[in-house]
Amino acid sequence: MNAMDSSFKIQAQDVSFYYGNTQALENISLDVQTNHVTALIGPSGCGKSTFLRILNRMNDIIPGIRVEGKIVLDGVDIYDRNADIVEIRRRVGMVFQKPNPFPKTIFNNIAYGLQINGYKNRSDVHMRVEQSLKDAALWDEVKDRLDDSALGLSGGQQQRLCIARALAIEPEVVLMDEPASALDPIATQKIEDLIIKLKEKYTIIIVTHNMQQAARVSDITAFFYLGKLIEVDKTEKIFTNPKLKQTEDYITGRFG
Repeated sequence: MNAMDSSFKIQAQDVSFYYGNTQALENISLDVQTNHVTALIGPSGCGKSTFLRILNRMNDIIPGIRVEGKIVLDGVDIYDRNADIVEIRRRVGMVFQKPNPFPKTIFNNIAYGLQINGYKNRSDVHMRVEQSLKDAALWDEVKDRLDDSALGLSGGQQQRLCIARALAIEPEVVLMDEPASALDPIATQKIEDLIIKLKEKYTIIIVTHNMQQAARVSDITAFFYLGKLIEVDKTEKIFTNPKLKQTEDYITGRFG
């Protein structure tokens, strides 16, 4: 496949990953379509979160790791020795499982990330804070309390604040590692509605344990098992007519 194909934002080519001598991923090849939501599903410990973190080099902070193969972002290998890791992480944002707002005001949670990424102009910062809160469907709830501590927000609001923080620096890809697993059903629905809306502007990759969530929000689903990518296809096909019995057994709850 042509590495410069613009319909694919990220292409993983024969990616293997090791923690020391332990192999966590084996020969993963996955093309991620631009402005689509791709869901990574599979039982705990199957490698899906490890794979997600490879996509913005978040695993680099762990000693003794090794990555083989290529991860290509817009035709450029992000593991090339000349790659700019700061720029990669700006372009490929990340939202974690548990909301992790800074112990700062709502405004400064977002402004801080902008400032360390070089935004100096005060009106630019204000504009980006407002826009990212709007993009994260949070502005109407917090616009009158921007100077309050972010820690006073509900769990669902904190997670949308973390999404706003990721969006503020204008990434192209947003990685989400089980973004709703710590939230109640109403907050979860808000995050899911938001994900569907965000794909108009961003390419989204979400790790989820929740099969119904994958079915609701994603266009493409990739099923991981024991460090291997077993099957990837349109979400509707994976959930109604998968090619492999192993995928069907997982989807129908026979194992995992």
